Amino acid sequence: MTAIQMNAELFRAMGEIADDETLMAKVLMYVKKLAAQKKKADLTLMTKEEFFRRVDEAREEIRQGKGIKMLPNETLDEFLSRVG
Repeated sequence: MTAIQMNAELFRAMGEIADDETLMAKVLMYVKKLAAQKKKADLTLMTKEEFFRRVDEAREEIRQGKGIKMLPNETLDEFLSRVG
């Protein structure tokens, strides 16, 4: 089943209960719970504080000489091959 088909099925089912406030509240609560789970599963998301903490850690590593620089005229592929 495609995402479009699932969307259509979801809205059809919700149409059947749209006049029942209690059932709609349960649907909303469950959808919010699912959305929160998805957000937790995305490891690329971070708070501003986490981002700036990582920037500070990177700056400290560079200060300690642990940083790796690209060479002049080096392509990204060459750099990644060299350090990876």
